[in-house]
Amino acid sequence: MKCASTRGLAGGLLVLVPVLCAQAQDASAVAAQPAPEQGPVQAQALPVVTVSTPRGSLVPFDVPASIDRVEGSELREGRLQAQLSEGLGSVPGLQVQDRRNLAQDLQLSIRGFGARSTFGVRGVRIYVDGIPATLPDGQGQTSNIDIGTLERIEVLRGPFSALYGNSSGGVVQAFTAPGEGRPLLRYTVGGGSSDTWRQALELSGAQPLGGQGGGAALDYRLSLSRFDTEGWRDHSAARRDLANARLGLALDNGARLTLIYNQVRIAAQDPLGLTESQWRSTPRAAPLAEQYDTRKTVAQRQIGLLYEQRIAPDHDLRLMVYGGERENTQFQSIPPAAQQNPGHAGGVIDLSRRYSGVDLRWTTRQQLAGRPIEVSTGLAWDGLREQRKGYQNYLGPLSAPVLGVQGRLRRDESNRVRNLDPYVQANWQIAEAWSLEAGVRRSRVRFESRDHYLANGDDSGTARHARVLPVAALRWQPTRDLALYASAGRGFETPTLNELSYRPDGIGGLNLGLRPAVSTSVEVGAKARLAGGLLTAALFHTRTRDEIVAHGSSGGRSSFQNAGRTRRHGAEIAWLHQSATNWRTQLAYTWLDARYADGFCTPLPCNDANRVQADARLPGIARQSFYASLGWVPPQGWRAGVDLRAQSRVMANDRNSASAPGYALVGAWLGWTHRWGPWSVEAFARADNLLDRRYAGSVIVNESNGRYFEPAPGRQWSAGVSAAYRF
Repeated sequence: MKCASTRGLAGGLLVLVPVLCAQAQDASAVAAQPAPEQGPVQAQALPVVTVSTPRGSLVPFDVPASIDRVEGSELREGRLQAQLSEGLGSVPGLQVQDRRNLAQDLQLSIRGFGARSTFGVRGVRIYVDGIPATLPDGQGQTSNIDIGTLERIEVLRGPFSALYGNSSGGVVQAFTAPGEGRPLLRYTVGGGSSDTWRQALELSGAQPLGGQGGGAALDYRLSLSRFDTEGWRDHSAARRDLANARLGLALDNGARLTLIYNQVRIAAQDPLGLTESQWRSTPRAAPLAEQYDTRKTVAQRQIGLLYEQRIAPDHDLRLMVYGGERENTQFQSIPPAAQQNPGHAGGVIDLSRRYSGVDLRWTTRQQLAGRPIEVSTGLAWDGLREQRKGYQNYLGPLSAPVLGVQGRLRRDESNRVRNLDPYVQANWQIAEAWSLEAGVRRSRVRFESRDHYLANGDDSGTARHARVLPVAALRWQPTRDLALYASAGRGFETPTLNELSYRPDGIGGLNLGLRPAVSTSVEVGAKARLAGGLLTAALFHTRTRDEIVAHGSSGGRSSFQNAGRTRRHGAEIAWLHQSATNWRTQLAYTWLDARYADGFCTPLPCNDANRVQADARLPGIARQSFYASLGWVPPQGWRAGVDLRAQSRVMANDRNSASAPGYALVGAWLGWTHRWGPWSVEAFARADNLLDRRYAGSVIVNESNGRYFEPAPGRQWSAGVSAAYRF
């Protein structure tokens, strides 16, 4: 079920963001406790809903923030669990497009931030169990999130997301469920259209330590999964192997240690985009991709340790350390003739990255003018070392090249990115119904590049970016069931190393002249308990200067430029209701108007054909999106649901001369769950795009050759079963 919450473990800042669940202590609730493992089916018991914040457990409305929480059970319910896009449609303000292309990851944006990304996630911070999945330069990815073991996903929007530092137009946090009870072994298998399969094996549980009367305890959750698909389009086969481990140790002195390990390996063909005529006539074709054998391989390993300790009744300490490595090789569709330019970096990218970080935070609870105040302060450091090489993607003469193979070295450089961010945040209960929150973070990011391929000159260089990021919010709760708030803040977004990698003029070396984008945001919102459900609404406005936009994208290679000022304003509204009779209703609507305030030219130099007019819409962003679902979800037996997703037209380029039309999709699922003593079984069958609509699932923004469109499949089927045994 969707609600909203959090403890804000990411980025070293305990941001005050509540769980927005429906009800509090009355009979009108929106969540249900898990059913007992044995015995007859029972009606849902409705819990008292609280949230975890720096001040402890509070009712949901205590802190101003636009945040939604999607439970892991809802992400898995009636779904194959292949991509996060399957289960996040109920979050307003969040646009997640499934490219059907594991070589490029999901296209994820929040209130328009991140929409320009041609691969991976940018402009939005991603965290997995408190460990950044976004690197210090702002480049993130979702491929290491294991849906099968998730406890919840939290999505934060609005001014307070700026307190997470660089590239935090929004924040997405994934949390693995802790192990509970006796050992549980679970096996899951599912399949679907396009010869798609997913298998997973999971072991979880908890064990007291230290003998009778000891306070120490160990909990664990370990999982392995494999996802395979031949792909709906030609040349879109992929395999992803994922291993995830979470170990929690509660000590006798009240401290807690949590160890997280994650590993992912991906081998994926890249079908590339299509022109509009190709998309409409032969959407499954991938002629250019097959010609160049475009593909990507990824291998990532990551480990993190979280230590939490209450060192006095009013003082808490939290320390997080992490490290990892990621290797990436990508074969692109760059023509051999284009690689004859001495400054060209070739058509094969070979990346090796090592990254690490530390975050130390101290929280204290005191009194100010006779009213409670809580202050959190800390320091975050993150570092990235990258070895980047480029090779030609062919062998032999230009007259008869062998394509899709690794050729001669054309680029060799080492890059470093570091950030050092001190921060402080305070919450002051200034009156019975009023609270004031304020925080500030100074984010400083340094880029350094050393060129080792000197055949075309020395392209070494450095760049430094720093900003002070203040936020403030005022909340008023006039009645028990109504909370109103207003907030404002400033955020900034540096270009990522990938965005710096290619200069718009085609000359080698990093595009170190690219400046960070700086945004100022304001938001007003309301949360109300009505008719046994929860209604949330927000109005927001953001102005950005030096917006980073795609200058051009061709064959998987993109260059970027700054484009003056932009403005985004919009509204979000969501409704959640779950009855004691097991009916669940969800509605979410987003209206977002995102436009360029200044005109500019892309690519440079300016002429009438490449001029972007002021007031043009930002590409990659739907002006309207809507989600609705209705489900009958008893704790045991048969269950079923139906959902509707609709999205308006999306511009494909800055000039607004090409666009992907809007669409509306209907999905339905049927499930069954039952328990016999220590055994439990869950099964489902699902149909997506029931009306077999033809639509573009996403667009490649500003693709230089007009190949903007990434087609989505028609009607799709999936089914699966999960069996578990509790020892």
